[in-house]
Order: sequence, then C-alpha cells, then structure tokens
Amino acid sequence: MEATKEKLLEAKRQLDSTIHKLKEVRKTLEAKEEPERYKSQITLAKRRIEAFELALGLIERELER
Repeated sequence: MEATKEKLLEAKRQLDSTIHKLKEVRKTLEAKEEPERYKSQITLAKRRIEAFELALGLIERELER
C-alpha cells in the first residue's frame, strides 16, 4: 500500500480522534470511585495512547518530507 499524502492525512485525523477518545476514557476511569478496580483498563488506555502518539509522530514526520 502506497502512503499517499491524502492517506497519511486521513490516518492522522483518525489517530487524533482516537487519542482524544482514549484520553477521555482514561480520565473517566481514573475519576471512578474505586479507580484501582480499573487499573488494567487504565494501563491499557495509557499504552494505547502512547502507541498512537508514536504513530502520529511518524506520520507527521513523513508528511514533512
């Protein structure tokens, strides 16, 4: 699959949206009455955010070329 500028821009848009949603999920879980009950879900959300931000950075670097 060729990474055209249009495809990269759409991927960036989708990643931005997903990161935003994951941050909201993490915030909601951390605000629950017993956040330790949701530790695995919070950790998963944090790791996904990090992975998507890494991918976003790579896409942005590719777009700058």
